[in-house]
Amino acid sequence: MKVMKSRVPKAISYSVFYEQASEGGYVAFVPALPVCHTQGETLEETERNIKEAIALYLESLAAHGEEIPEEGRSFQGRVTVPV
Repeated sequence: MKVMKSRVPKAISYSVFYEQASEGGYVAFVPALPVCHTQGETLEETERNIKEAIALYLESLAAHGEEIPEEGRSFQGRVTVPV
C-alpha cells in the first residue's frame, strides 16, 4: 500500500464493500482503512455514513501528522465451490 504525506488531498477514492446485514439494513467497510466501517438502514444511508467515517478518519490522521493511506490495486471476485 502506498502512503501519502499528511496533507489531505481535495479528493481521494477508496473501495467500499457493502453487505446486507442479517438483522436488516447494510454494513460497509473499507479494506484500505480497516478502522472505517459503519452501518445503515438503507444503502443510501450506509453510503453517507461510510463517507463521513472516511472523512473523519483522514482528518484525524492529518491533524496528528500521520500519513494518509492510498489504496493499491484491488480486485473482487466470486467463486463457486461444490457442497
